[in-house]
Amino acid sequence: MNSVFQGRSLLAEKDFSKAELGYLIDFSIHLKALKKAGIPHRYLEGKNIALLFEKTSTRTRSAFTVASIDLGAHPEYLGKDDIQLGKKESVEDTAIVLGSMFDGIEFRGFKQDTVDQLAKYSNVPVWNGLTDKWHPTQMIADFMTVKENYGKLEGLNLVYLGDGRNNVANSLLVTGAILGVNIRICAPKSLFPAKDVVELAQNFAKNSGAQLMITDSVDQAVKGADVLYTDVWVSMGEEDKFAERVELLEPYQINMEMIKKADNDKLIILHCLPAFHDTNTIYGKEMKERFGIKEMEISDEAFRSKYARQFEQAENRMHSIKAIMAATLGNLFIPKV
Repeated sequence: MNSVFQGRSLLAEKDFSKAELGYLIDFSIHLKALKKAGIPHRYLEGKNIALLFEKTSTRTRSAFTVASIDLGAHPEYLGKDDIQLGKKESVEDTAIVLGSMFDGIEFRGFKQDTVDQLAKYSNVPVWNGLTDKWHPTQMIADFMTVKENYGKLEGLNLVYLGDGRNNVANSLLVTGAILGVNIRICAPKSLFPAKDVVELAQNFAKNSGAQLMITDSVDQAVKGADVLYTDVWVSMGEEDKFAERVELLEPYQINMEMIKKADNDKLIILHCLPAFHDTNTIYGKEMKERFGIKEMEISDEAFRSKYARQFEQAENRMHSIKAIMAATLGNLFIPKV
């Protein structure tokens, strides 16, 4: 089968060209239209998909499960208590076994090296549902949502506010640089992205014309923004850093005052969720008791405003993951993009 995607893994965005990422975004939009029209698209009929989760998830697990079933495949969930990756059995041995039984593997966990090894030894496509370094399946959904709202990607200004070193910030910087989207990472200096990630993005930006900015100035970052994007202030496994992050990141909260500074009525807000925008969660109540705050990375008013697109973005996780799995495993005719 002549396809640039067939049999490939999606481990990090840097492995795909601008045209390839663009194809996955457009294919996601197409599959969404088919789903809404009730038109079947069972490109993976009879396939079996392993879903490996070291880290818990609502959207990633739901998206991979529904996407697999819509495509005609059977998903099998293997949580951290079902599988002993690297503990009782090496990643290499696990990969060989799973690859002999399953047609594709999703992994969501901590180390990028784990997902890389799964791809190396399993001999089937492996999809990175999140690691500490990259979040590529999220990016296809994110830029899909931007394209649905603006009809284009090139030349738009996307501003990420918060922890500039986390996987979402890394992925936005690199993916935007590949696609020709101007990415501005706005964070305290102590949470600026790692040098190697910035250099990687700068190299891609030379080809695409994307303009990159790393700044701690909110006013500088949000002026003329088309997209404001934020994420939780504390990533999974860093819960001991809440006090430090609340103090550091309060000035970077997306709120109505910040939206006014952007001065763009077409502005959209993205958040990969979960969001701490009120006290209707155990964490939210705890933050209120400990720090006297009712909202963290985004105000409740902004979260519920006309600009907010986080729930479209969440739904798009499913459509985009479906596109990624179908393109890499579905024997589709995609000769060149």
